[in-house]
Amino acid sequence: MMFIDPHAHMISRTTDDYEAMAAAGVVALIEPAFWLGQPRTYVGSYIDYLSHIVGFERFRAGQFGIRHYCTIGLNSKEANNQELAEGVMEILPRFALKEAVVAIGEIGYDEQTELEDKYFRLQLDLAKELALPVMIHTPHRDKKRGTSRSMDVCLEHGLDPAMVVVDHNNEETVREVLDRGFWAAFSIYPSTKMGNARMVEILRQYGAERIIVDSACDWGISDPLGVPKTARLALDSGVPEEHVRLACYQNALSAYGQSGQIKEDDWLNPPAIDQRTLYEGNSVLRGGREARIEEPGAQRGMDKLIIE
Repeated sequence: MMFIDPHAHMISRTTDDYEAMAAAGVVALIEPAFWLGQPRTYVGSYIDYLSHIVGFERFRAGQFGIRHYCTIGLNSKEANNQELAEGVMEILPRFALKEAVVAIGEIGYDEQTELEDKYFRLQLDLAKELALPVMIHTPHRDKKRGTSRSMDVCLEHGLDPAMVVVDHNNEETVREVLDRGFWAAFSIYPSTKMGNARMVEILRQYGAERIIVDSACDWGISDPLGVPKTARLALDSGVPEEHVRLACYQNALSAYGQSGQIKEDDWLNPPAIDQRTLYEGNSVLRGGREARIEEPGAQRGMDKLIIE
């Protein structure tokens, strides 16, 4: 079975993770623009970061057999630095129009402040203007209210719910998101968001229509194999294979495919891996390592399926 991980912050991960994901069946991933762990203080920091995820990171993934896409946005935490936010809003359109950008995101609320609301709304307008889907980050605190408010604002701005993916859902929010016609994404992020055993129960209860599974793997304690491990656990638990395929592959392709920037042929007929290839004069090889030219082999097994 092929998998798409539609929310993975690979700038924080090693090439070993790319090899493991490819070996487990991940054919494509989406890297949302996000918070680095400490606040950026200059617009120039944002420019370098966004340049990286539309440039070298895309190249690096391809050298390990995975097609890489991204979303572009001002992070909700950093919306609270008004000077920075104003500068970032000026440069977002030129990045949002780059090849392989599949949405505006991840955007939304963190503490649900007035500034977060202001820049969330401005970015929704940008998405509408560019006819791009939206990826919404729902807050860790007061999640249910923040999720409802996010959808309310999207509708106020005239967005079609079919163009909006609401991420980081849980048992408390899923019903409302589905009932209102939005895509409901779930991050299999250990301990703090959603474990995969809980995800399997949601698939049992709600089916797989408009449900998307992702790993949200980043610099925190997270697992880049969250999608294939969840798929394996779901199949072993008796969830129909078609439901697993929808939640772990097809729904992400359908939602973000509305951008016109991601299509199945990208990985069904990919360019051959040749790690001798250069990106702006540099390859992925370090320390004189021998180049890999064929598909990478399995690096990390699927022996531990449960993500708490």
